[in-house]
Amino acid sequence: MNIKTIAAMAGVSIATVSKIINNYSDVGEETRRRVLKIMEETGYRPSSSAKTLATKKSSLIGAVFAGKLNSDLNHPIFVEVINAFKKQIGLLGYDLLLFSNENFFEAKEDYLARCRHFQVDGCIIIAGDNVEPSIADLDQSDIPCIGIDIAMSGRNSTYLMSDNAKISAKVVEHFYMQGHREIGLLGIDRQSGVTSIRETAFVESLKSFGLALRPEWRLLSADYSMEGGYRAMKELIAAGGPLPRALFAVTDLLAFGAMRALKEHGLRIPEDMALVGCDDIDACLYSDPPLTTVRQDTEKMGRLAALMLFDMINHQIDPSAIVVESELMVRGSG
Repeated sequence: MNIKTIAAMAGVSIATVSKIINNYSDVGEETRRRVLKIMEETGYRPSSSAKTLATKKSSLIGAVFAGKLNSDLNHPIFVEVINAFKKQIGLLGYDLLLFSNENFFEAKEDYLARCRHFQVDGCIIIAGDNVEPSIADLDQSDIPCIGIDIAMSGRNSTYLMSDNAKISAKVVEHFYMQGHREIGLLGIDRQSGVTSIRETAFVESLKSFGLALRPEWRLLSADYSMEGGYRAMKELIAAGGPLPRALFAVTDLLAFGAMRALKEHGLRIPEDMALVGCDDIDACLYSDPPLTTVRQDTEKMGRLAALMLFDMINHQIDPSAIVVESELMVRGSG
């Protein structure tokens, strides 16, 4: 049973059946009832391919976790954003197609070609480090795209991003008001879009208060993991020099690693070193002491991304970047 058979049984064209399947209004009520009755009696259910042919829409949204560090989907913030996006886009009638990027690094496959193959109506792109060059092709294509933590410049693209410069400014201001003047930074050992913004803004914010970041107090981790933060703090302590009185870790995971290293050496938090992270993942409430951090509104970012992408697909808005405010969550660590 297919759309052609239904049309023949009802004595109408295939185009008319397609219009009824997709709720077009320019079909007579008698014809609509007759076709629907035949579909009910025969048990026919229109396939997604039938709907795609009729409307040129697949009701599929491609989800791209760009960057090699995102291939395992192990960053809690990205997972929270995509979960919120999935719920909202589902309510709008779309399914999510998650693209694996393992082959993109080995065979240099192309995101745009994969999107066209699956006929996705739009894409959400969540970016980490080492973003593949083919992301630029997708950004500049006719497929509506919305980026999370990655600037998009295509005529059918836009993006959402936390105000990462303001995140650092809030942390520095908080430390200053707590009386801290010897302040360090725990970041990563390479350029990354989001963390680079945070690190640059951190240094500039220190300058605005007449302070400077001592080179030895800029701790570098190989990645965003707790192990990376642990190793970086261990190296600083082992160097035997003076320690900062306060430390900003550009992610909560790095902060947790640093916290463990400090405790192993008998240092108290926040008495010996105040510690602030960034992201406000769930574990912040259960660390000892609870971690002071900057909350990114992942629920809002995910829902906004879904609503904006839906409107872009349906030509209801012109793309425009959105900056989402963050909030300093003061807890026991500093």
